[in-house]
Amino acid sequence: MLGAPHVELDALHHGPGWTRRPDFEARVEEATAAPRWVVDGNYFTVAGTVWGRATHLVWLDYPRSLIMRRIVPRSLRRMLRGERLWAGNRERLGQLLSPDPDANPILNAWLRHPERRVQTAALLARHPHLRLVHLRHPRDADGDWPTRLARA
Repeated sequence: MLGAPHVELDALHHGPGWTRRPDFEARVEEATAAPRWVVDGNYFTVAGTVWGRATHLVWLDYPRSLIMRRIVPRSLRRMLRGERLWAGNRERLGQLLSPDPDANPILNAWLRHPERRVQTAALLARHPHLRLVHLRHPRDADGDWPTRLARA
């Protein structure tokens, strides 16, 4: 709709074996150096680059209960189907049972949700140039806001 390249931060971040790519920041720099792009994802380590270059921000600020209702079935489905993700990685049972939030996507979403909301609000305060589309529930995504965004 926007005629801009889609940049998926997870694809730039994750290397084989769920390792962090050492050139992650450089890859983000390169992807966002183009005149137009849409970034999907949020890594606070590159927010200065991405948010500093962005004109608009769509914040999916959903309740933790909704996020959990989505992430648990999604992770289980990916694991059971053996879906390949970034760099050929797959979600495994060991990850979903891990007490380490950096390894366990479900635990990560549960534990870090409150702090991410605070961090996002703080970052927004430091980037007043951004036109914010703040969606607090999927029903907020209904309507013609993407069309208005594309024209802005």
